[in-house]
Amino acid sequence: MRSTNLRFTPKSDAPVFSVLRDRDFRAIWYVGTLRELSRRMELLVLSWLILQATQSPLQLALVLVFNNLPRPVLSLFTGLIADRFDRWKILMASQVMNTLVAFIILALIFTDSIQAWHVFAAVFVQGATKSLEDPSRRTGILDIVGERRLVNALSLDTISNTSGKMIGPLLGGLMIDTSGPLIAYYFSGITVETGGFVGACGLIVLVHLLDLAVMTRVRIPRKLRSSTVVPVWRSLGEGVRYALATPLLWGMLYVTIIMNALAFPLQQFIPDIGANNLQVGATLVGLLVAGEGIGQMIGAGAMALTRNLERHGLVFLLGSTAVLLMAILFVWTPWYMVAFGVLIIGGIGQSGFGTMQSTITMLAAPPDMRGRMVGLMSVCIGIGTPLGGLAIGILAELFGTPWAITANALIGLALLLPSLAFTPLAWGHTRQVAAAHTT
Repeated sequence: MRSTNLRFTPKSDAPVFSVLRDRDFRAIWYVGTLRELSRRMELLVLSWLILQATQSPLQLALVLVFNNLPRPVLSLFTGLIADRFDRWKILMASQVMNTLVAFIILALIFTDSIQAWHVFAAVFVQGATKSLEDPSRRTGILDIVGERRLVNALSLDTISNTSGKMIGPLLGGLMIDTSGPLIAYYFSGITVETGGFVGACGLIVLVHLLDLAVMTRVRIPRKLRSSTVVPVWRSLGEGVRYALATPLLWGMLYVTIIMNALAFPLQQFIPDIGANNLQVGATLVGLLVAGEGIGQMIGAGAMALTRNLERHGLVFLLGSTAVLLMAILFVWTPWYMVAFGVLIIGGIGQSGFGTMQSTITMLAAPPDMRGRMVGLMSVCIGIGTPLGGLAIGILAELFGTPWAITANALIGLALLLPSLAFTPLAWGHTRQVAAAHTT
């Protein structure tokens, strides 16, 4: 009797496993996870610090404003830098700066010298380094995996980002609530409340140091760059003109501005809603923020397992709509578990938005402009988020946070309609539309 050997072949692998077998991708994936973990911990801890010190929605909004203020100007140049210079060195330099700033904040809290402007300066620097690293990391992922595996790689990148978004705030909240007595016991002169922030910021510094260590293992292939040196402003102008001449790209950028101005600032006000509407402490507020990350993880995991997904724009718009609707439900529910579930659903929508945003940016642009397109996307984020965050903060100070967020979400839903009528986002296949534009 002839024996039959059963074995799995590469064809039977889900696309995600093919990407994960790539050592270079795994390294940059780990870096992205650690970086987002530390960033989300920092934002939760510093936002909670400001809220407890001032009890002001406007001051809380300023954390978001200063964090995104560098983007509109820097992102145009950082996209160009990503196209022209060594992407590994860019990522390493930004992480060194992040580590130094985290250590300074820890020292200021430990010595009871921290002031609001220190927090605003720290998140400003964090925003600047994120603007610097985003184009380099995302185009670096493309350099490693190639176009064929890009959707799956970016889905995994979304998973790494959402892992940080999910775990970081929860860890930050836990450290604030639990490490205070221990720190106060070992360091005389430090109160239990201050000790909680010292413990949380100490953990943030450790995560930054681990990120630096993992960065030494990252290898990004050197791709052939154009030998023609184009003046900076001309190069930037070419990128803007290309985006404006490509309906798929300008439609994506338009929706990006809407979402970052009218939807995503909600995340900054979760501590306010948690503390004042739901009456919970730092740990449960951290869990609320993690709820969005859980939803993003579910959505990204589903997309990472898909094959030949082509309707990127449709998923992008459906995700945007879900985020806006869930924002309205979240701010009015009086029940913690319902609020948590609503944020999970909103996180699934964010996953569709974020993954498809990056995919459209990469696939609709030629290789020598991809860094600039990611830079333009960051500019749109940087334009929308500070203005939207400031507007919500002012409205929240006047009318209350729930009314401010509801008004912004309703306006956002109305402004999504032109993208259905005037761009191919909802009905086009990304590769086909991009190919038709270039021919």
